[in-house]
Amino acid sequence: MPFSLPQIFSQQKTGNEALTFEDENTDLKLIDFWKWSVSDIISNATRGIFAEFIVATALKIDLSAVREEWGAFDLTSPEGIKVEVKASAYIQSWEQYKLSSIQFSTKATLPWDYTIDKRSSVAVRLSDVYVFSLLHHSDQSTIDPMKLEQWEFYVLPTSIVTNRNKNSISLKTLQSLTMAVKYDKLREAILNI
Repeated sequence: MPFSLPQIFSQQKTGNEALTFEDENTDLKLIDFWKWSVSDIISNATRGIFAEFIVATALKIDLSAVREEWGAFDLTSPEGIKVEVKASAYIQSWEQYKLSSIQFSTKATLPWDYTIDKRSSVAVRLSDVYVFSLLHHSDQSTIDPMKLEQWEFYVLPTSIVTNRNKNSISLKTLQSLTMAVKYDKLREAILNI
């Protein structure tokens, strides 16, 4: 029988939930952890999740569900389109002497099958479309990932990614395959794949 977490972990939190010790509330709330752990949305670890959120909002996905961490792909549009989101940026959270080169991973993965509680033994790409999200702003003093105009998106059918048979794709290659779109045109670009 597959293992499943208690339902409390799959319900969306408000941030006001208290941390407790021996059934007594502490002065700590879940929002304190969130502020401490994910406020740096330029960092590689957080930027990717933030890009998924941005794409989800462009697709008008219901945000009341909790993000699935280990899914075979990142998002499913209301129309049923399976979306893999990748993110990159010129600016990083660490000290830089030059802008980062833009590269996105396209490596096939071993997805988890919840019905049998086991990881697949075959690497696959199960999405219908890839969205390559580039935080393209290159001025450290004014970068702000929450300004959606600082992002651009490259949308490719997964079949093109698979046919390339490579584990990554550069910005130059992406630009030879498709045009960048802004946030306000992203939903249309995905639906037209």
